[in-house]
Amino acid sequence: MSILDYREAALVFARTSAVTPQGSVGEPVATPVTGGLINHSYKVNGTAEPAFLLQQINKNVFKDPPSVQENFMHIWNFSRSHSASIELPEPLNTPEGSTLFKDSAGNFWRAFRFIEDGTTRDVARSAEEAFTTAQTFGHFTASLQSFNTTLLHAVIPDFHNLSHRYRQFEQAVQTAGAERKEKAATLIKELQSREKYKAFYETVRTHPQQYCIRVMHHDAKIANVLFHRKSGEVICAVDFDTVMPGHYFSDLGDMIRSMACSLDESSTDFPGIHIREEIYNAIVSGYLSVMEPLLTPEEKKHIHHAGIFLIYMQALRFLTDYLEQDRYYRIQHPEQNKDRAQNQLVLLQHLESFLKETHHYSLESTD
Repeated sequence: MSILDYREAALVFARTSAVTPQGSVGEPVATPVTGGLINHSYKVNGTAEPAFLLQQINKNVFKDPPSVQENFMHIWNFSRSHSASIELPEPLNTPEGSTLFKDSAGNFWRAFRFIEDGTTRDVARSAEEAFTTAQTFGHFTASLQSFNTTLLHAVIPDFHNLSHRYRQFEQAVQTAGAERKEKAATLIKELQSREKYKAFYETVRTHPQQYCIRVMHHDAKIANVLFHRKSGEVICAVDFDTVMPGHYFSDLGDMIRSMACSLDESSTDFPGIHIREEIYNAIVSGYLSVMEPLLTPEEKKHIHHAGIFLIYMQALRFLTDYLEQDRYYRIQHPEQNKDRAQNQLVLLQHLESFLKETHHYSLESTD
């Protein structure tokens, strides 16, 4: 992205503070902030405003950017008015008092105070980091326990709706070309044999008193936690674009899927994939250390379904995309989405065995 792309928005947010001694804001200098896969983000210096994070919301992923920002501002305002002990990145305003700016090209931008001492992790390097990450996301939901979830927009409808993902999968199986369907035959059979998970999800979805609707982050991974560069302590969670109403399994399951695996979802070293036991236990313990008093008896009883749901759902999504000729996920080679689905199936199989053998947890009974 060129300077002309971000300069308009950078100057608008820079003008929210005092001008330079010469009477005008300085020339913005933007440095890309790497790590995010969806939005374009920059650290902006060289203006009268102290360094800030400038971010363009990806309209291809989020069809209604104002709703994304409105969701964030709802939880930001709630946290301030209710003295919630949750830490959130501080948004900046335009001169007109808005936290969202639409530039002349129709792109949407927002800005936050830049946290100089913050850094992120790609993987959980220890059980302690996994525990504190899980605490952070648990604390996010717990701090918003009394928030009215009907105020939040569904910025990605059916994002963690397992029944919806299974229907998409079944439709893709019916319409897939013969070659891809044949290559994926074993994967298709394995995922169809686990339809019981979709059936249990329907129990969750249709019993709101037993499985409550809460504010969930929906992208709970260690890369979305900001750590202090020197002390290593958590500063705050970040990236709230997918904040929506959701169920108990979403954030916990996301963390299990992304942190407890020995290898990431792009790996084709299938024999090397396993559940890191100490990381898994740290994630669940860290989350429950905050959330256990708020969970219903049913949610606590079936807490270990969280990872099952999210890993199964992601396997369905990868294989669906493969069968539909790779329309959603970017690929580097023609079989990559099938490989990703295989990766998630292997992880799911290991989690199933781990839960039965180590936690003596039944994946059959949902009573």
